[in-house]
Amino acid sequence: MHAQRRPTRRLRARRYLALLPILLITVVAMVATVARADPRVPPRAPSLAALPAPPVPAPPVPAIGRAWPVGARPEVVRGWEPPAGPYARGHRGVDLAAPPGTAVRAVAAGRVSFAGRVAGRGVVSVELSATGRPPLRTTYEPVRASVRKGDEVAPGQVVGTVEPTGSHCARTCVHWGLLRGGVYLDPLSLLPPWLWRSGPSRLLPVLGVPLP
Repeated sequence: MHAQRRPTRRLRARRYLALLPILLITVVAMVATVARADPRVPPRAPSLAALPAPPVPAPPVPAIGRAWPVGARPEVVRGWEPPAGPYARGHRGVDLAAPPGTAVRAVAAGRVSFAGRVAGRGVVSVELSATGRPPLRTTYEPVRASVRKGDEVAPGQVVGTVEPTGSHCARTCVHWGLLRGGVYLDPLSLLPPWLWRSGPSRLLPVLGVPLP
């Protein structure tokens, strides 16, 4: 009888040994699950490398304008109406009343980045100097350009004249835009307070220098 029981006990022992790794894996998985569900176990802090980098705020628009695009103090036919999204409706610039043939000037120093025609309308774009990366870019349309791409322009320098056609206003106007990269901004923010005063600019006498 004893000779018949010995193989049975050995077989059971082998079966237990074979099941032991499976039992250990099951216990470890259950302990890990309980640890994650237990609110007393503090969560592991994410590594700094896994955290997304905070967005870099765009620099503010500096009031570097030294002249209105047209006239001394033109009428703003339509103001800037920022769209809710990239393709939403809005007004991505301002419209300034100006009769055909009016001289269009650069509001600040910069370099002409485009001078040509877009959809049948004349367009002049100027990248403004020392305005960060990407630089601010002003656009004027419909304008018959008198400058070429790559030209350096000074504040108040004439870059073209208002075209008689191509305006989307009820009367002839110049659409003046401002962008930083692909983001539209309010071009009127380029103008310092003294440019908002009505009337033409006057040169003040310099102390110690006689008037002509």
